[in-house]
Amino acid sequence: MTIIGPGTPAPQFTLKTEDGEDFTREDLAGRTTVLVFYPAAFSPVCTDQLQVYEEAFDDLKARGALLYGVSTDGSDSQKAFRESLNVTIPQLSDFEPKGAASRAFGAYLEPAGISNRALVIVGPDQVVTWSHLADSPGDLPGVNLIFDGLQAAPA
Repeated sequence: MTIIGPGTPAPQFTLKTEDGEDFTREDLAGRTTVLVFYPAAFSPVCTDQLQVYEEAFDDLKARGALLYGVSTDGSDSQKAFRESLNVTIPQLSDFEPKGAASRAFGAYLEPAGISNRALVIVGPDQVVTWSHLADSPGDLPGVNLIFDGLQAAPA
């Protein structure tokens, strides 16, 4: 599967917030959004990734970017994961139908039935400005990639 590329309109999708509310393409309008696709709550690399990104969360917000974690875990698992790590990064569940949004963005790892590790930046106009797909789910993309992606995005 190929990750969605810059210049591509964000696909239609529906994810669930940890409160069970719908989060859709329309929620991307008017702001820069970083979707952080990760394989599984409570896994070691995902734990490290969210903790590293949390350290930069305020800097990312100061640059006008909102960051969301996306996995195929259920909302309850994601909430427990976020709370156990004491991070503020909102989580979005791609549980039902499983992986539909991850597939639409090109971030689904079919053989494993999980989101691959990927970063997608969507501009205020709901168009992808930058994306990155890790070579494997075990690779942790450093937060510097997000800053590089924000800088590379058209103004």
